[in-house]
Amino acid sequence: MKINKEIPKVKLESGIDVDPLYTQEDVEKSATTIDKSNPGEYPFTRGIHDLMYRKRPFTIRQYAGFGTPTETHERFLYLIKNGQTGLNVAFDLPTQTGLDSDDPRAAGEIGRVGMSVDTLADFEEVFDDIDLDKITVSLTINGSAIILVAMYLAMAQKRGFDISKLRGTAQNDILKEFIGRGTWIFPVDASVKMVVDVIDYCAREVPKYSAVSVCGYHIRESGANPIQEMAYAFCIAKAYIDETLKRGLTIDEFASRLSFNFDIYGNFFEQIAKFRGGRRLWAKIVKEQYNASSDKSSWLRMIAGGGGGGLTKEQPENNIIRSAYYALISALSGTQTMALCSYDEAFTIPTEKAAEISLRTMQILTHEMGLCDTVDPLGGSYYVETLSNQFESEIVKVMETVDAEGGIVNAIATGKIQESISRQAYARESAIQKGEVPKVGVNCFKKEEEVKTVEFHPYDEENAKKAISRLQKVKNERDDDAVEKCLNQIKTDAAANVNLMPSVIEAVKVYATVGEITQTLKDAYGEYDEPIYF
Repeated sequence: MKINKEIPKVKLESGIDVDPLYTQEDVEKSATTIDKSNPGEYPFTRGIHDLMYRKRPFTIRQYAGFGTPTETHERFLYLIKNGQTGLNVAFDLPTQTGLDSDDPRAAGEIGRVGMSVDTLADFEEVFDDIDLDKITVSLTINGSAIILVAMYLAMAQKRGFDISKLRGTAQNDILKEFIGRGTWIFPVDASVKMVVDVIDYCAREVPKYSAVSVCGYHIRESGANPIQEMAYAFCIAKAYIDETLKRGLTIDEFASRLSFNFDIYGNFFEQIAKFRGGRRLWAKIVKEQYNASSDKSSWLRMIAGGGGGGLTKEQPENNIIRSAYYALISALSGTQTMALCSYDEAFTIPTEKAAEISLRTMQILTHEMGLCDTVDPLGGSYYVETLSNQFESEIVKVMETVDAEGGIVNAIATGKIQESISRQAYARESAIQKGEVPKVGVNCFKKEEEVKTVEFHPYDEENAKKAISRLQKVKNERDDDAVEKCLNQIKTDAAANVNLMPSVIEAVKVYATVGEITQTLKDAYGEYDEPIYF
């Protein structure tokens, strides 16, 4: 079939041109060698397991947490009752930035966008009666991750669980916080050191626990295109690997527990190809650059679900359809865990009804649509295979550029990555506003009526009073001498540059607060001063 070459090409957000037709010739031109591996075989283009969802469906893990530990506990029980197989814990901004509820800087934010946590007592309540051997738990925490992970492990031990068998994930990716979300606390080098402390400790003591989830998600939400999302995430993961190897561990002792969190919104095939090409590239990096001998070390283990950046306030019900497609992309991409944004998240944290719709969307994919019947159903598509090859090549180019500029840690510390992504985010938003990038209900197929709102999740101002009262009660009942002794030990360990996890665990056991431990670490390391560009 002859194709009219005068037909204009479509350009993806990644900058890749799309032809009107693809053949085997395009696949062959897009790669130096053709990958003919099966699922479960290196380099895992078609999935990291041979049977994938036919053997075990993806884990459903909705992001949840708000207000007090009591309210969050109730939401967790509701989600588990309705079929959720993993928990993804949201923390409020004071907790994320290392502030206690009674800190004046926490005013107005206590329990607003996540659960408020001050001491181990809060963890003891929120996970009460939840079987940690059956439900995996993801902690979405970064700047204060070493403290919250310590609390989770201490709570599990207190309840009698064997932490060497404990499964779960800590987000604990501070480098992406400097790029995207901004809940950093300490200088870059000290922050990376504490991430590696958690990786090192878990590799030795909690070997089934994923101590970090490298987040391309937030980099993409901040304005990066899909190629940059993968490239910067891989550069960050390599930085953590390099520092962990300096601790004396081998790559096979911890790499299998590294995980990734990726974004999904935009062009359907572009998203699928970024995961297939990215999964293959990551396998090659770990095996060829780090000489991993175990296949598990080379697996790209990921959570991938809908990206909030794709949702709109305009015609919010459209977000239900968008999220269903995002879930479909995630399943076709071979994710291990799926978390799906709820349709109301352009306005608020999810209401119970919105969260249930997202949960049912994923369950319909699993049980009605045949997504678990066969592995990598798009494998062999001329277009998908060509695009996967192109993604692998383009991700490598971006990573080489970062390395040429002194590496990802230096690029983040100096603000180069942040500046580049901010400019790109501005350019894309301008293109949407001008109608150059179509967005249904926003710049095309609009209605003249006012923007429709949704039911808001209620924010209870009383939660702040409850949190402060609860914190005061713990402080009144704890052993202050034991707390002071533990905080001094943290300060000593920080000065000696040893792993902080053991001393932080001991501190949370005696009910030292998030704010007290954070301040002790600030005294030792200082605080990050963000470079500003105009």
